[in-house]
Amino acid sequence: MEKRRYPIGLQDFAKIREGNYIYVDKTQYVYDLASVPHPFFLSRPRRFGKSLFISTLKYYFSGRKDLFEGLAISELEKDWIEYPVFDITFANGYLSTNESLKDYMDAMLKRLEATYDVTDIFPKFSDRLQNLILKAHEVTGHKVVILIDEYDKPILDAIFIEDEEKNRSMLRDFYSPLKGMDQYIQFIFITGITKISQLNIFSGLNQLDDISMNRNYSSICGISETELEKYFQTDIETLAAQRKLTFEKAKEKLAKMYDGYHFSLDSDGVYNPFCLIKCFNENFFGSYWFETGVPSFLVKTLQHQPLFLSRLVGGCKVKENDFKNYSPETKNMLPVIYQSGFLTIKDYDDDSDLYTLDFPNKEIEDGFLEVLVRKFVQFPEDNLGLAVSNMVYCLRAHDIDSVMKMVKTAIADLPTILKKDACENYYESVTHLMFRVTGLDVTSELQTFLGRSDIIVRTEDAVFIFELKMDKGRPLEEVMEEALFQIDDKGYSDRYAVSGKKMFKIGVVFSSSGKGLLEWRIK
Repeated sequence: MEKRRYPIGLQDFAKIREGNYIYVDKTQYVYDLASVPHPFFLSRPRRFGKSLFISTLKYYFSGRKDLFEGLAISELEKDWIEYPVFDITFANGYLSTNESLKDYMDAMLKRLEATYDVTDIFPKFSDRLQNLILKAHEVTGHKVVILIDEYDKPILDAIFIEDEEKNRSMLRDFYSPLKGMDQYIQFIFITGITKISQLNIFSGLNQLDDISMNRNYSSICGISETELEKYFQTDIETLAAQRKLTFEKAKEKLAKMYDGYHFSLDSDGVYNPFCLIKCFNENFFGSYWFETGVPSFLVKTLQHQPLFLSRLVGGCKVKENDFKNYSPETKNMLPVIYQSGFLTIKDYDDDSDLYTLDFPNKEIEDGFLEVLVRKFVQFPEDNLGLAVSNMVYCLRAHDIDSVMKMVKTAIADLPTILKKDACENYYESVTHLMFRVTGLDVTSELQTFLGRSDIIVRTEDAVFIFELKMDKGRPLEEVMEEALFQIDDKGYSDRYAVSGKKMFKIGVVFSSSGKGLLEWRIK
């Protein structure tokens, strides 16, 4: 039997089709979108198939009927008109400086100008784009199709550095001709990781249709369960045989590792396509998404803001506006975390109008926590695995003093990136993070009738309830008594009273002036 060809790293639709690579048919979406005249925007995480979908649109609008034989659209489209297509991508290169963005845009426009024999070159990029649209329409007699991939990369590359606003301003000016040229434009489709506030970049596209959370397009990128069964049945069988698992067990593990992304309410989960085909190609359940590197803008975002980790993990409940649009002017990092693919929609409550966000799967949870640990926690040992194993061992042995000594060492000094007034969030977040990476059952801010507990860790035979306090200049003894009293007064241990497990109540006091963990006491 001929070996299956997986399109690993391939984003060109023609290459995939002509090379007989596996292609999951998304052309029904192409046809549906092309039938509507207004501009579209789609936000999806990296390695999720955005560029491949843009490429599919390019060849469709280029009239390449031959590439679509046997696909859904071949039964739907009758005309196959060849439109002039402006394939604009910012995916290539690192565009952190305004000069690098200028050079990149100049080269990109020169290629388009050569295609349509444009000789009158204007100084401004926006004038060149407008002239190109008019010239392409004049030469071909058809309206122009504009496809913009990774529109936000020059902004994310420059996030928190001097050229961020310059890049935003340049792109805002570049896209300005798109307003008022409807009579020359057939179709616009824009992709990116983040939905940056529309007024910042596409101020002219007032009718930009954001389909990122539209249930009808929840599977436009990624692999649905139906598609997994239709296209990858034999791959799952081979994987199961290689890993000595039953077919069902292999499917369960695939779902645990790579499924779970929900981009709208009440939609089916989708698998990360890159991880899925890498797994099938290597017949191994690896952490493939993180092997390609952690987005630099994510690390920079985390470095410039306190780690509100208790809001990010364990099911944070938020309004839609809290995570839908990213604005560089705010300090809200949640849209970046969500749109990067580290969190996904898990639930929605109609009464409160609140979404629950959490990690989509085990690969993302493990990888994200490890990124945070390596970037923001100084574990006592160089070997992270050894340090985590020691924490687990000590918790299971009920050796709380040793555990707290590890925490104390890890946060001995407040990082210089944080202001002193941010240290409370930092200490609480990092303490939670250290417990979370152990893989034990950890809950942050568990709601009771009278209040919220800070951190609860559960092992096979014990429950550890941690109440964290800042000294804020008060006597240490007074703050410690308050912490231990609050655990009992608010009834944080009540729900575990009948579990039969041993109960440990731990008061922890941190310095509000950035001097780390001052003292702990066990009750």
